[in-house]
Amino acid sequence: MDVLLLNGPSLNLLGTREPNYYGVQTLDDIISNLAKITNDAGLTLQHHQDNSEARLIEHIHNATNNGAQYIIINPAAFTHTSIALRDAMLAVNIKFTEVHLSNVYKREDFRKRSYFSDIAQGTISGFGAQGYEFALQAAIQHIQQLKGS
Repeated sequence: MDVLLLNGPSLNLLGTREPNYYGVQTLDDIISNLAKITNDAGLTLQHHQDNSEARLIEHIHNATNNGAQYIIINPAAFTHTSIALRDAMLAVNIKFTEVHLSNVYKREDFRKRSYFSDIAQGTISGFGAQGYEFALQAAIQHIQQLKGS
C-alpha cells in the first residue's frame, strides 16, 4: 500500500446522511474514484472506514508496517474530540492530509476546533468529495518526490 485512506464515524452513511452538508455520493463512489486515480498513478490505495476510534488507531499504528507512505484522513466527529488519534498520527510520523466534506467554518462553533490541522501537511474543507481528490493529488506528488521521479 502507498496511500492509506481513513474515514471516521458515520461516513459509511454518505449519500443519505445530511446531503446538504455531505453531498449525495456514497463512500463507495468516492473510494472507487480514488482507487482509479491511485492506480493510474501506479500506486496502491488501502481504505478503512470505522466508527470505532480504537480500530482507526490500530490502522494508523500498522500503517508503517503496511508500507503507507501517506495518509489521507477524514476523522469526522473525532476531529474535535480525539487526542488519541492525534497521538497515533504523531507516533507514526507519516505525512497526512486532513479532509472534511463540509466547510467546518460555516457550521457549529465546536466544529471549528481540530486536533489534526496543526500537525497535518494540509487541511481541505468544504469541497465535498472533490476534497479527497485534492488530498490524493498531494499524496501522489509527495510519494513521487520520495521516489525521486
